[in-house]
Amino acid sequence: MRYHIYGIGNALVDIEYQVDTEFLNEHGIEKGMMTLVDEQRQLTLIEALNKHMIKKQSGGSAANTMIASSQFGANCFYSCKVASDQWGDFYTADLNAAGVDSNLSLKPRNEGLTGRCLVMITDDADRTMNTFLGITTEFSTGELVPEALKDSHWLYIEGYLVANPVSQKTMVAARELADQHSVKTALTFSDPNMVKFFRKGFDQVIGSQVDLLFCNEDEAITYTGVESLAKARDQLKQIARTFVITQGKNGAIIFDGDTYIDIEPYPVKAVDTNGAGDMFAGAFLYGITHGHSYAQAGKIASLASSRIVSQFGPRLQWHQAKEVLNYLFKNH
Repeated sequence: MRYHIYGIGNALVDIEYQVDTEFLNEHGIEKGMMTLVDEQRQLTLIEALNKHMIKKQSGGSAANTMIASSQFGANCFYSCKVASDQWGDFYTADLNAAGVDSNLSLKPRNEGLTGRCLVMITDDADRTMNTFLGITTEFSTGELVPEALKDSHWLYIEGYLVANPVSQKTMVAARELADQHSVKTALTFSDPNMVKFFRKGFDQVIGSQVDLLFCNEDEAITYTGVESLAKARDQLKQIARTFVITQGKNGAIIFDGDTYIDIEPYPVKAVDTNGAGDMFAGAFLYGITHGHSYAQAGKIASLASSRIVSQFGPRLQWHQAKEVLNYLFKNH
């Protein structure tokens, strides 16, 4: 197999800002949520946020996950859609620099506007996102590269794609192609609002069952419609052969197909939770594609996520990824 993981998701240039809650209230922004906005609304916010910018980089949830896996040592491919504008140029170059192969270098990009995500970080380390999807709303089966998908161990599907009918069909098509070629499928729910408003879309993506599901507590409870995490995790067994439920500062619960595994958190002072779930998924997928058990992969993912929330931005540096592995396996 050429690739350990083949990911699909929205391609967004992440522009990160440090703000206070007052700014969010003043501009009518729902704290802690991902909200889709039109271009004009986003441009107005960019102007207001001008002095608060920290950094920008290629992003989108699944892109962050693929980059994380790549930094740990996995061979990754990412299918997405950006335009032939300056933001698309930036995105393509940044993805290449992160060592992730993609469809972007295989054929010319279309005219249009590349998607952007404004990530606003408050002092409590919470992250609020306002996203203009741009050309990524046209992400279709034309962006899939069947040869690369067939040549992968895992397909990783970003849940945010479910909000768009064209992209949602692409999610299903990718999962069906993976099934036909014995490629395992992992899905992330991505956001509680996605689960709340696009439940039927997720059911179609899941089909009879996915091999691995990533979600947090809110998403698990919202999807299953039960009142406790204990009941939710039992219900999830019907749609996923294995799953990971992240619990923020409380670590995670993993079901490996037989037993539940509690993953301990690594206590840190959080300054930015943006990308913590993406990092968990990326590090975990690296682990299970490189001979580690679900428990060991969970430890890698937990430590990597703790490193992410203690700094700004959804990415580690390359040397930090190596330090995580060295710390965990130096005695093995």
